[in-house]
Amino acid sequence: MTDTAPDIAHSSSDVRSRLVEHDPQSRFVVQRGLFSGPSTLIDDDLYTHIESGLAYRSRHEVAIEPNAEIDTNTYFGRFPASYWQRWTAVTEVRVQLSYDGAGRIALVASDSDGRDRTVDAVDVDGSGTVEVNGLLDRFVDGGAMWIRINTHTTTLKLSNVAWSVDSPEKIRPAAVVVCTFNRADECAETVAVLGNDAQVVDGLDAVYVVDQGTDPVETREKFQSIAQVLGDKLVYIRQPNLGGAGGFTRGMYEVTDVVGADHANVILMDDDILCEPETVLRVNAFANMTVEPAIVGAQMLGLFHPDRILVGAEHADLSGPKVGIPSTNALVNSSVVKKSQDIRVDAGYNGWWTCLIPSEIIAQVGYPLPLFFQWDDVEYGLRARGRGFATVTLPGAGVWHADFSWKDWDEWHRYFNIRNGLLTAALHSEFDGKVLFRSLSRDLLRFLVGMQYGLAFTQIKAIEDFVQGPEVFHDGGVAAAAGIRRERAMYSETVRHSAAHAPELQNADYQIASAAPWPSMEGLVLAKRLMQQLRGRVNPHPVAIASRDAHWWHVSLFGHAVVTDASQEGVRVRRHNAELMKQLLVRGLRAQWTLRSRAPQIRESYRREFESMTSRSNWARLFGK
Repeated sequence: MTDTAPDIAHSSSDVRSRLVEHDPQSRFVVQRGLFSGPSTLIDDDLYTHIESGLAYRSRHEVAIEPNAEIDTNTYFGRFPASYWQRWTAVTEVRVQLSYDGAGRIALVASDSDGRDRTVDAVDVDGSGTVEVNGLLDRFVDGGAMWIRINTHTTTLKLSNVAWSVDSPEKIRPAAVVVCTFNRADECAETVAVLGNDAQVVDGLDAVYVVDQGTDPVETREKFQSIAQVLGDKLVYIRQPNLGGAGGFTRGMYEVTDVVGADHANVILMDDDILCEPETVLRVNAFANMTVEPAIVGAQMLGLFHPDRILVGAEHADLSGPKVGIPSTNALVNSSVVKKSQDIRVDAGYNGWWTCLIPSEIIAQVGYPLPLFFQWDDVEYGLRARGRGFATVTLPGAGVWHADFSWKDWDEWHRYFNIRNGLLTAALHSEFDGKVLFRSLSRDLLRFLVGMQYGLAFTQIKAIEDFVQGPEVFHDGGVAAAAGIRRERAMYSETVRHSAAHAPELQNADYQIASAAPWPSMEGLVLAKRLMQQLRGRVNPHPVAIASRDAHWWHVSLFGHAVVTDASQEGVRVRRHNAELMKQLLVRGLRAQWTLRSRAPQIRESYRREFESMTSRSNWARLFGK
């Protein structure tokens, strides 16, 4: 690390001439054929499947031994034909590749049931280039394409695999926006992986890095090195921490300030992902070909379990409000080495771990809400759909992000999940106070019987702040982010401890208590546990409870529980406190009743201020411009 950074672009002036539409190409590459991942942590089976025999895989080349068969019927090897037929006017795709040796190369397709058929095939012998072609004509409900290669008595090497279509009349300019806050090393690595893929960078006009932290990314040697590679394509911006919403919006703000960037693709990307540069190429290519402008999102794969997908596509339920609800027929927490998504599924929104938003949508829909964190991507997707713009979650376009299942929900960000969810519901639903009261009160009771008093307080605080009206969002969430972390610290069970050093306990004091199955009559069980906790009729002896067993109906049987944190990095110690429980119950029900009784007025207050909250002038104020 160095104390000073080299000359890195700090404004968008150098890219103003770049963000214009480009002339068409002879063929437009929409997907490359890769045979291994961008990191040794990634299983090559996500790219190439060896059916029989031996093959040797590298990033851009595969060497296949005699009497072998391989295919690219894999997560990154498949071409999502159903999505291309549904959302674009493209009628045919071509696969071109270089070969050296002898064998058979076939283009294979599946239908929505996963049954395959050969579309085209060619025998090769010698060296050169060859192509196979497939019509996009029988994929409306599902199906994909991939290549299958067989060898007989000789070896065969393949490289330079490119899936291409007829070029659009104009190619849209594209800008990547990476938002970061005190993850300087991770951000530098993400930008470096992206920047070192020359073909992907050639298709980009700008890379914006919006740094909101106190540990600047520009001080990292890796970032300084990649800055030299990216040259004047890199725009590095420092600003106060306005959360993910503020960081990503700054990128949108800068791109849409460029004259001529009326048809640009803005690609939002988290700083802490393991980046697959191919995903940027694929979402950008797809967005160039859609019949109408559409949000094009990548899927999230688990960083700790790289073969597992979070969900194939998702939507929200605003009556809860709840997010992350899987679309019908979508893969959920599944190994994409073992399973494929053949059925086409529609998305309600896409997470901004990597997500493309065309500038035409920004122009008509406006900028995101100043939510700081949580629900900004959900609200924006819902708002776009309300204006006629769909979201497409594109299979085979994925990045690796820390597994959500390893994030404990009893954290400060739960405040933003609740508060911002309520705002989204107020803007995009009937906002029925009675329905919200039932959902929120049920959650409150579960938190209390589970001795999660800090989490109960977090919910209460979120509701109390929300009912105050739009003024709460005036500073973009800065005060709320600091306040909720400070106030939660007063609740002892919000603190994580080493598993070997639980406070006021010796290691022999507690042993694992496993949970019973999910109760069939949840309402009655919840009422019973509530009375038991209020009266102190619980097992006082300390127990250990695994994260997978930390359900409210199990934890509530005890008065002292050492619960494994979902991160598996330590434990939380929950202690029964009937007096605190009563105080929070009364305060929580009072806040929820206020929300229920004033729901129509609250809804209208936010809808009146919506345009002001999402306006360019409001964001300019927050950016200090």
